[in-house]
This record gives sequence, C-alpha cells and structure tokens, in this order.
Amino acid sequence: MSKRKTERLLGLVVCLLSTERYLTASQIRAAVPGYPDSFDAFKRMFERDKEELREVGIPIEVGPTSPLEEELGYRITRQAYVLPDIHLEPDEVAILALAARVWRRAELAGAVAGALLKLRAAGVEPEESGQPGIEPRLATGEEAFGPLWEAVRDRRPVAFAYRAAGRSDPARRELEPWGVVNRRGHWYVAGHDRGRGEVRVFRLSRMEGPVSYAGPPGSVTVPAGTDVREIVRSWDSHPPERRTARVRVRAGSCFGLRRHASSEQPGPDGWDVLEVPFADVPWHAEQLASFGSDVIVDEPVDLREAVITRLKGVLA
Repeated sequence: MSKRKTERLLGLVVCLLSTERYLTASQIRAAVPGYPDSFDAFKRMFERDKEELREVGIPIEVGPTSPLEEELGYRITRQAYVLPDIHLEPDEVAILALAARVWRRAELAGAVAGALLKLRAAGVEPEESGQPGIEPRLATGEEAFGPLWEAVRDRRPVAFAYRAAGRSDPARRELEPWGVVNRRGHWYVAGHDRGRGEVRVFRLSRMEGPVSYAGPPGSVTVPAGTDVREIVRSWDSHPPERRTARVRVRAGSCFGLRRHASSEQPGPDGWDVLEVPFADVPWHAEQLASFGSDVIVDEPVDLREAVITRLKGVLA
C-alpha cells in the first residue's frame, strides 16, 4: 500500500472516530487529504476505501445526518471500534513489546492533525477523548532489520557478515538473536554469539550483505529474565574511539562536511584537504559517499574501502 493511500485511510478513520454525529460525504471529502477534486471520482474512491476498511474489521456505520435531512452520513463508534479484552501468552506479549519499540515516532501524524483541523473548520468539533491509537510510527531503512525481526519472532539463529569498528574486512558471525532494539537513533540486535560463546551486541548498520537463517524455527532459547534493552545500553555506554579521516573535497563544494572538519587546508588542482573526526565507519562512509565525486577519502584505509564499496554498489 502506498504512503499516500495509507495517509488517506488513516485520515478517514480519524475523522469518523472523532465525531459523535454522522458526517456527510462532502464533509469527509473536505476534511480528509488525498481525495480527488472531482466529486464523482471522490465517490468511487470513497466507496473503495469504505470496503477496504470494513474488510479489515473497522465498522463504518451509516445513518441520517439530521432529522430534517435525507442525506446519509458515516461514522465509527468507539464502542464498536475498541477491541475487547485480549489475553496473551508470554511469548505473544514479548512480540508486542518488541513491536511497540519500533512504532515510536509518528510519520503520519501530520495527516491526522490536518484532518482534525479541517473538521473543526467545517463546524464539526472532534471528541477530546484522545487520539485513537492507530498511528504507524518509526520506520527503519536497515536491510537487516526485516530478517532479524523475523528471526527474533521465530526464535531462529542467523548468520551475517559484520564489519566491526576499526576493521577493514567483514567477518562472518552466527547469532542466536534475543531482541532488536533502537537506541539513540541506531538499531542493534543482541543475543548469543555462537562463535565467541558469549553475549554480544551488533549494530545493524555494520552488517554487510544479506542476513541468512542458520537453523530451524524454535531452536533459540532466550534466558529467563533477559533484558535486551539493558544489554544494549551497557554495551553502548562505552563509545567507540574517535578517529580522524583525511579527505580531499572539490573547491566550492561539500559545505556540510566542511562544518564538521577539525582542520581545512587548500590543496592543489582545485581540491581542499580536510581532517574530519569520526567514530563509526559504516555511518560515516554513507555520509561521505553521498557527496559522490566531490569527495576522495585518503585515509584511514577501512573508511576509504567502505566508501568505495558503497559507490560501486550505486553504479551496479
């Protein structure tokens, strides 16, 4: 489902949940972003949206908008929308807790706020009982996130190539994953490292290539009382050593990189030489590679190779 459609359906649900009276099609069209200007096109899209919401179990009621009007309206009652009490097993609670950590920062809150603002402008005052808990939140761009999430869910060991800080070549690691958490904007997986025979934490941005399964589902046992967030917090409390990169940048470019440089010297042939402090090779390599041909990394070697690898990936 596209983001535009997701925003439209979210806005529609919020509108219909946020009012006690039935809303007309015209009010919904004016309040919910994403509908076309043509009323006929709106009606067709609105009918499809209603059916799609009903198919996923969201009850849309139809009723009179006014005793004096024949036009029908639409709403979602909170009593019908709210789920009954749910009793979960311990492993199901763990999965929901893990999911709750992922959906942390609202991406579609702007669509919700806009829909409610338009409702108020149209004279429909939304209920003040709090926003319905339906907002999708934080997403992740790490390719390893999906396979690791599934591995934690299925209690399945994984294997991957990992480039540790200060290393130029990645090493193959086998892990029995216990959980995936986000800390300070970065994603980590913690678990039992089979090769080292001890608990280890790995940052997802340092994983290279695909994550593969290294055993059947159910073959990983998480020790009782394990707190993955505390494991990652303890590991992250020792920040990596700061290093200095020597890079050449084309004159008159890369002003964002220049702001973070500890020194800057004019060089030959229209290139300036910068010294830039850094700690994390994968993250900094992504930043340097984003400048394309305007940046040449001279040292250290592991950072230079990481940038070249990313540029070759773009060309491929």
